[in-house]
Amino acid sequence: MCGICGWIDFDRDLGGPDGRRELANMTATMANRGPDDEGTWIGGPAALGHRRLAIIDIQGGRQPMTLQEDGRPDLVLVYTGETYNYRELRQQLAGLGHRFDTSSDTEVVLHAHREWGQCDPRNAVRELNGMFAYALWDTAKRELLLVRDRLGIKPLYYYPTEHGVLFGSEPKAILANSLAESAMDADGLRRALCSIPDPDGTVLHGMHEVRPGHIVRVTRGGIRQVSYWHLTDTGHTDDVPATIRRVRELLEDTIQRQLVADVPLCTLLSGGLDSSAMTALAARFSNERIRSFAVDFLGYTDNFIPSQWYPTPDGPYVKEVAKFVGTEHKDITLSAQELMDPNVQAATLHARDLPSTFGNLDSSLYLLFRAIRQHSTVALSGEGADELFGGYTYSHDPAYVQRDTFPWNEGSEDIAQRTLEPSLVEKLDLPGYLDEQYRRALAEVPSLTGPASADPHECRMREVCYLFLTRYLPSMLDRKDRMSMASGLEVRVPYCDHRLVEYVFGTPWAHKTFDGREKSLLRAATADLIPLSVVQRVKSGYPAIQDATYDKLLRTRFTALLNDPNAAVAPLLSVDRSRALLDAADNLRRVENILTLQDFLTDYNVSLTI
Repeated sequence: MCGICGWIDFDRDLGGPDGRRELANMTATMANRGPDDEGTWIGGPAALGHRRLAIIDIQGGRQPMTLQEDGRPDLVLVYTGETYNYRELRQQLAGLGHRFDTSSDTEVVLHAHREWGQCDPRNAVRELNGMFAYALWDTAKRELLLVRDRLGIKPLYYYPTEHGVLFGSEPKAILANSLAESAMDADGLRRALCSIPDPDGTVLHGMHEVRPGHIVRVTRGGIRQVSYWHLTDTGHTDDVPATIRRVRELLEDTIQRQLVADVPLCTLLSGGLDSSAMTALAARFSNERIRSFAVDFLGYTDNFIPSQWYPTPDGPYVKEVAKFVGTEHKDITLSAQELMDPNVQAATLHARDLPSTFGNLDSSLYLLFRAIRQHSTVALSGEGADELFGGYTYSHDPAYVQRDTFPWNEGSEDIAQRTLEPSLVEKLDLPGYLDEQYRRALAEVPSLTGPASADPHECRMREVCYLFLTRYLPSMLDRKDRMSMASGLEVRVPYCDHRLVEYVFGTPWAHKTFDGREKSLLRAATADLIPLSVVQRVKSGYPAIQDATYDKLLRTRFTALLNDPNAAVAPLLSVDRSRALLDAADNLRRVENILTLQDFLTDYNVSLTI
């Protein structure tokens, strides 16, 4: 895993002092993502930068990497992520006459584009199984390709300029170039205040994300984005037993592929079905004893208060699974003071590059990953299983399922409505914005075919499953990537293997809930691997701290913000309405969004053009 960045300007030679300085500044921002090595390449209108976290072929995988064969012009690649089937592709390409100088997956990607991507780059990308984001410069065609994996596991941003484009793994890389402006308009503020990601834009004006499963092609003639993968209706015909067997087969193959690393590896263990099954399979196929890590809070288990979203604490289940599977386990225990530490808050914001709607969940994840990095360089995570197999209450409670909006949206815009100036609330029209995003997402959903298409509930659940995979999961993956890479930790997500996603997405909802519970297919496919208590455990979310000390610290900080007329967010806020909200204890945690917006506007010197 690494950090990439670059600059294309078709009207300049970037090899001069100014171009080199700009590229050096951009590349330096990626140091946390790639602490092991740094490299740059400049040729005419193209400048590419790379920071490396060495995982595979530590000595030979340096980047940027170039390819020149038979006198043909160079292909130049900066790449981040992992291609899990690179060994098979390498063997296949060698049989076609390709010769390799390293044992890295990066070189395999280069040769794949030489062999299969010359006429249409989509043909090369479709051969790759993995999580990746990369930029490929063709010196003959004078064309840049920006490529992102199918589910959007790895981030990639771009910023069109008058004569080309800037790009980077994170916004900070782009903002380090003097051509980029740090500005937020009304659309950006809408995105910042709502929990629904817009696949076409970011909170910063003029900056975009490469959409999952897409390629951005940049030439002198302009910028064009094309799709190479999307979810489709597969016409699923397997019965439930056959489906369970196939899920198990895919999981076993996926986890074996993702155990490949030349550095220490571990798993993230919560004691839930997803992480426990993954950890058990990893332990079965690993040549070494698997390490596992879990997050905990001081006094959390002893003073736990159950709720709809957190019915049971993780701790007892984590210990049971670790003993049952035989992992070398360690708990990372955090306090309220650590979560509210200004240095931790600043580091979390710097990692995110965006105002966050996750609050203390981001801070705890950052601290967890920072601690894990002292022991391991790669971690396997259960992220994606809930979205894929139907693990959330939102997918099972009719009150959520039948909403004419995103099922999980419980008034993400409500806090903004109750804290902002009334005139701004009217101008932003956040309910209208969310409805527009919802209608756009529904228009993408592939229609059911076969007998299931006659069942209205199956049709609705197809929509719900699509929404979770394309509008909810990206936020989870982005959060995981940012918090882990801030400490140079690579987190892999086996449940996001595109073969597994394609297969399970195509199964009828009746299959996914055949035993009357959430995640029926995953439970049946892995029940033999884990303790019965975990098999029977009801879904419990990623833990949020329950210590009253945290709420006290949060209240103090928000009060100080309201008392500061010079705060960056002050022109947006109604102080009286915000104070009234602060007095409503049940809404206290939700003001974290406003606090992170304040920090973002200040630290990134963002100009508001509302």
